[in-house]
Amino acid sequence: MSEFSLKFRGVRGSYPISSKDFLEYGGNTACVEVNAGGHLIILDAGTGMISVGDELMEKYITSGFTPEERTPVRATVLLSHIHQDHIQGFTFFRPLHLKSTVLSVFGSVCEEENLSDELSNVLFGKTFPLDLGDIAGKLDIKNISSNDLIILRHGSEPIICKSQENILPDDVVISCYKSYAHPQEGVMIYKIYYKGKSVVYATDKESYLGGDKKLVDFARNCDVLIHDAQYTTEDYLNQYSPKQGYGHSTFDMAVEAQRQSNAGKLVFFHFEPGYDDEKLNRINEHYSQKFPDNVIMAKEGLQLEIL
Repeated sequence: MSEFSLKFRGVRGSYPISSKDFLEYGGNTACVEVNAGGHLIILDAGTGMISVGDELMEKYITSGFTPEERTPVRATVLLSHIHQDHIQGFTFFRPLHLKSTVLSVFGSVCEEENLSDELSNVLFGKTFPLDLGDIAGKLDIKNISSNDLIILRHGSEPIICKSQENILPDDVVISCYKSYAHPQEGVMIYKIYYKGKSVVYATDKESYLGGDKKLVDFARNCDVLIHDAQYTTEDYLNQYSPKQGYGHSTFDMAVEAQRQSNAGKLVFFHFEPGYDDEKLNRINEHYSQKFPDNVIMAKEGLQLEIL
């Protein structure tokens, strides 16, 4: 069994799409399931998170005859930001409604705001039948900031710290920084590190002329770089409806980030919802011919083993 793996649950940006022309790549919004050292990490809570919860419920039910005998659901959720397409699946994550569930949620909002309050306002109350306080499971929602480290260690709750001094060999270490290359309040970029291997999650960020040097340094020599690739260059520069300033990258920008950072594999992610299977296949053919060994198109259900 893999010690460090990824499974893509939702790969779309902006909004979910359902149509026969979108079956190959899928229509759910951003969510990547990560299993590292026995810890479950969920990157973003788009509609792709719903299928993660459904599978966890099946495992929970089959783990014992009674609730007391069953293995509780435990997971760490890392939110890049709280735009709708990255939180739409949160309230429909079925294990939330089990008393035994423990969910540690991390993300960043403005300095004067609190992530728990913001999620309560955006996801619950007037927009959902339940309030945040009505959720049966244990929700531990915490603000994080650039340069924080989140340490996942068996036998303890996630630890937030600033130093690597007390890291143990079997710890999963999550580092982050806030990029302001996405309106309105920026986006968190995450790196998950375990036993010498690392994955960087860089969605919803726009690149710059010459590349994003901060991201390049952060992702240096990572094994997998998951990078926003919402637009083709032609759409990004379209004279009638340009996408500059929308906070998203092109496929070419993602390739440049991989080249400069020397990332092992690049996974294109967060596709424009108007790009159907035919268009994404044409894009895939173009980049797979140019970079046959280290560029991948994200698809729902795609699994990668890191370690």
